[in-house]
Amino acid sequence: MKQDKNKVLTEQQVERRKAISDFLKSLIFPVILLAIIAGAIFFVVTYQGREIEEEVIQPRAYAGDETPVVLENEYLTLTMDPATTQFELLVKESGKVWRSNPEGADSDSLALPEEKDKLMSPLVMSFNTETGLETTYSAYEYSVKNGIYEITADSDSIRVDYSLGNVEKEFVIPPVCTAKAFDAWCDKMSKEGLNVVQQYYKKYDINKLKKKDNKEELLASYPILETEPIYVLRDTTKDNVKKTLQKYFEEAGYTYEDYLADKELDLSESTSDKPIFNVSVIYRLDGEDLITEVPLKDLEFKEEYPIYTLSVLPFFGAGGKEDEGFMVVPEGGGALINFNNGKVSQNSYYANIYGWDMCIRRDAVVHNTRATYEAYGISDTENAFVCILEDGKSYAAVRADIAGKNNSYNYVNALYSICQREEYDVGDIANSQIFKYQTDLPEENLVQRYCFVESGSYVDMAKEYADYLQDKYGSYLALNTDTSVPVAIEMVGAVDKVKQIVGVPVSRPLPLTTYEEAEELITQLHEDGITNLSVKYTGWCNGGVKQKLFKKAKTIHSLGSKKDLQNLSQTASDLGVNLYLNGVTQYEYDSNLLDGFFSYRDAAKLISKERAELHQYSAVTYALREGTDPFFLLHTELAQKMSDHLVEVCNDYGTGVSFEDDGKDLAADYYKKNFYSRESVLKLQEQRFKEINDSGTKLMVNMGNDYAVPYASMVTNMDLRGNDYTILDECIPFYQLAIHGYIEYTGFSVNVCGNDVQQVLLSAEYGAGLQFTLMKETPFALQKTLYTEYYGADYDAWNERMLEIYNRYNKELGHVYDQEMTGHVNLSATLSCTTYADGTKVYVNYDYEDATADGITVPARDYLVMR
Repeated sequence: MKQDKNKVLTEQQVERRKAISDFLKSLIFPVILLAIIAGAIFFVVTYQGREIEEEVIQPRAYAGDETPVVLENEYLTLTMDPATTQFELLVKESGKVWRSNPEGADSDSLALPEEKDKLMSPLVMSFNTETGLETTYSAYEYSVKNGIYEITADSDSIRVDYSLGNVEKEFVIPPVCTAKAFDAWCDKMSKEGLNVVQQYYKKYDINKLKKKDNKEELLASYPILETEPIYVLRDTTKDNVKKTLQKYFEEAGYTYEDYLADKELDLSESTSDKPIFNVSVIYRLDGEDLITEVPLKDLEFKEEYPIYTLSVLPFFGAGGKEDEGFMVVPEGGGALINFNNGKVSQNSYYANIYGWDMCIRRDAVVHNTRATYEAYGISDTENAFVCILEDGKSYAAVRADIAGKNNSYNYVNALYSICQREEYDVGDIANSQIFKYQTDLPEENLVQRYCFVESGSYVDMAKEYADYLQDKYGSYLALNTDTSVPVAIEMVGAVDKVKQIVGVPVSRPLPLTTYEEAEELITQLHEDGITNLSVKYTGWCNGGVKQKLFKKAKTIHSLGSKKDLQNLSQTASDLGVNLYLNGVTQYEYDSNLLDGFFSYRDAAKLISKERAELHQYSAVTYALREGTDPFFLLHTELAQKMSDHLVEVCNDYGTGVSFEDDGKDLAADYYKKNFYSRESVLKLQEQRFKEINDSGTKLMVNMGNDYAVPYASMVTNMDLRGNDYTILDECIPFYQLAIHGYIEYTGFSVNVCGNDVQQVLLSAEYGAGLQFTLMKETPFALQKTLYTEYYGADYDAWNERMLEIYNRYNKELGHVYDQEMTGHVNLSATLSCTTYADGTKVYVNYDYEDATADGITVPARDYLVMR
């Protein structure tokens, strides 16, 4: 009985303990919740009341030394005026003196005061606000005049640290002064001076404070107050009054040393909401070249006033209204703007290096500006310089203008975009524009190299640029051994076309040139005598030309099997034809989860942190093109993987690698967790091209930015002439003068460019090979598609004409492709002459009438080769 009783007690204890345990478990969540709430309350109480420290930009101070600062080596002497930071650069061999800023700029009758300040500034910058309002600051107006800059020199460099802004002027009067000292100064003043001074100073005595005086704040600002009475300059005192006070104190014997001693008594922090910026420029002499450098890490600015643009030496070598000369700009292969050409009603020249950054939003496209190489220059007809943008060039645009507009000088310079911006759509809640800025700058530098030429010829300027490229790239730019014209053939595999399947519209690949047909075409072209042949096979996988994500290379069933593609590669190899498989690696088209693409994870991010969704734009309305689907720019790391995968696939098939976008398009990625600047993406692309070249795999790039060209076996679609801006006076093959004979390149496809004769003439003048775009299918198959650009690509329709163009071109020009281009001259607006190392001259007549030059007649719309 006793045991039963104990058993019952034991069971009761177990149940009691279980009930207690359940109760305690039920309290876990409320306790955790209370802890979180308590933590939140603690955080709010502790931190909410704290004021965010205002960012203070400390301005520099000019020491006042008037001794010229000199930097010298065997070839150059740079002499800087410390009072203005302007300098002269002597080229010792020629005796030519180049100036950072034009002489007489301060007396330019055409320039307004603000424009004069720019002309006298070695540095000009602009900043923005949240609403997009842009304001320009020149170093002369906002730094030199205010004396807020420092110059540091050593044997290798001169560094100028500018502070730019509307800072308070310094007056030699006591901001704070002990009562004893103040009375002593007053005793030495005239009665008039005493009456004025006493009005603008307030006396404080720790034992006689008024009710509204905050004792703690006063002691924090003026610790001396604890031991003796003081006088403090009133905050409301204006500059004109301070100037008057300075006069009276000076008469009393008050010195700058007294001022510095009194300043130490003032511990009050006065901050200003006026924008102020710190920018450093470093000058170096590197052999025969001048180097300028702006370290981005040393840029200082308030977040609400981000630096938007920056230009270093914007008027270096500028020519005046009475000077002769020209500017070289990187439009197409190159272009000249003559000094004082009178086109004052035309827009100034402007071109983005490497085109638009696709990770910056835009709602319409009126015109795309693009320069594929990074050099510009000025010639005064006897001497010249070439400025080569080195580090930071992907942020730059080249701009140029003539005298007679805003000032009396002809100039060309680089304008860098510093803090990129993007406009928010706030139309429903605000009338003004609101912009978001990328203010976290990478630790990079903006570097410009000035190379000096003892000649006024643009050919000699181009050869100076060629020497620079040879020094930089070495064996990657080796003279080739071509004995015939390089020909590039783009074969179009498949495009997408909407078909009705069981009454449902579905996009399916439309075969235009199957693998077997491509093999037959290559064989036929080889038999027709085209020997130096490179074939780019576009639209061969992943849905066709509008390629899906390149995670896997899926051959297109309607084009054939993998075996057929392998046979194509083998045939090309046997015939000595360079076959390249073309791939899109920076973008995705019509991809989904089944293709391995999830836009919220895989798309690049805009500055607003939205996905980089892109669109095609109409050439007629400039707005979004109707009937087209959006596509995405890929996150940089994913794009790199896609590029690597394309290389692997091409190696597996034994072909060369052709990039549709790498080497042409260059975009940043503002992904918060892993930001890639445009310059860092450039270096990633360049490193890949170098690795491909080093591996022995042939590389083809589209259009060809300068950092890709040295590593490429073939560059297609090079924009030879660029845009015919009215301000331009001549088009020249500046870039081609530097690379011809070292790199194979072509212009646009002759048969689909819209004007085959014009394209052949351009190719003849610029020393380019020939390119054609071909497909085996007829153009009728492209009806009801968006691929009208291929209407002229019918092989059967173009074969005879193509061979006619090639045979003549190769017969007359095939021998020059292993030679340097040594000369070029525009004999008239429509007649040019290009010269090669062996003396061959190629005359090109763009006019519709025959032209005569050098005793020979060049037929209308034709070229003539003289050996």
